[in-house]
Amino acid sequence: MDDAQPTWYTAAQVAERVPADRARRLLEKVLLEGFDPAADPGRISTPAGTGHLLLMPSSISAWTGVKVASVAPGNPDRGLPRIQAVYVLMDTETLTVRALLEGAALTALRTPAVSAVAADALAPPGPAHLVVFGTGPQAVGHVRAFAAIREPARVTVVGRRPERVRAVLAELADLDTVLAAGTPGDVAGADIVVCATSAAEPLFDGSLVRDGACVVAMGSHEADRRELDAGLVGRSLVVVEDVATALREAGDVVLAVAEGALEESALVPLRQVVTGAVTRREDAPNVFKGVGMSWQDLAVAVGVVDPQA
Repeated sequence: MDDAQPTWYTAAQVAERVPADRARRLLEKVLLEGFDPAADPGRISTPAGTGHLLLMPSSISAWTGVKVASVAPGNPDRGLPRIQAVYVLMDTETLTVRALLEGAALTALRTPAVSAVAADALAPPGPAHLVVFGTGPQAVGHVRAFAAIREPARVTVVGRRPERVRAVLAELADLDTVLAAGTPGDVAGADIVVCATSAAEPLFDGSLVRDGACVVAMGSHEADRRELDAGLVGRSLVVVEDVATALREAGDVVLAVAEGALEESALVPLRQVVTGAVTRREDAPNVFKGVGMSWQDLAVAVGVVDPQA
């Protein structure tokens, strides 16, 4: 019997052990080795207390894990985070708990990483003008993750509160690029657009996005919320982590299909662009809509505990 106690990894240790670009490579490796996200269990949500719990299990080869996240909308008024999480990592053979990880840090790391996997295949080559909507940690995380795959010639941040935009620009001041505050109209000159907001309605006029550009939307996993308008989604190559998951959780996709702008059959699974089975389009925008899936947490968690992964 193995009596060893599981190791606890703090948020700082998670970030130290898996830098942003290693997280991208861990996710890409899982897809290249043949894992199909369609096999991943769906996110489970159950009411609890004044909010709800999210359970996200997955199993890939020798490792199995589950993220348990709590969502308590009233917590910010109490000085507590709205979302808190822990990750439980087990070996698949015996389902013995091998490690516990701070779950919010894991989410903060894997979300921009999977966006970078998609953007590396979908964005134009060479120096990029990156336009980012949002001023939270995910906006900053996406800029840093994307800086590892494309040289940022310019980063434009769009947000509702000027003081928050200034704070994000100050946080990114170490990057060797031009940093600026912007407006929604700046998408017209963008090579890459990242939407990292809690918006329920489209953030900009999708007709402004030029052919060949890459647009990443990852702000929600709710079927009634979207950051992109149906016009943009309908004229783009649309890549999703998994088709069934997108049709269940991705409002940008669900609403475009409901409005007749997009056919379900046109959706492209992420693994097809990673393996090269489908390539980016020059004659249309390239959209990646991510909602976050359990396999992504597992792949990065394994990287935290195994330096050779």
